[in-house]
Amino acid sequence: MKPLNLQQKFGCFSNHWHPHQIGTVNDMQVLLAKVKGEFVWHSHDTEDELFQVVRGTLLMQFRDRTEVVREGELIIVPRGVEHCPATRGGEEVHLLLFEKQSTAHTGGVQDARTQTDYPKI
Repeated sequence: MKPLNLQQKFGCFSNHWHPHQIGTVNDMQVLLAKVKGEFVWHSHDTEDELFQVVRGTLLMQFRDRTEVVREGELIIVPRGVEHCPATRGGEEVHLLLFEKQSTAHTGGVQDARTQTDYPKI
């Protein structure tokens, strides 16, 4: 039970779109991710996802609109909603994520960036 310094934890990795686990809360995992560019369109049939922007601006694309999520804001994507996170241009965005431990990284979509295990840092 010690405080975690998010900036220090973000300094432990450089790869994009590959979350790293910094802890668990009950059956939820607390993840950090650096993202840049556009991810893949996907959904999660049984889990909601929470994205909190720690640094930068996230563009959460939905089929009918794009929501701009700024530093210090968060967005919750309800289960079953197709979405595609993205960033502007070459901007790197730092995210804090809360997901069930059973949540598949890219839902039912298989992609080169699909991750099945989150490294602990």
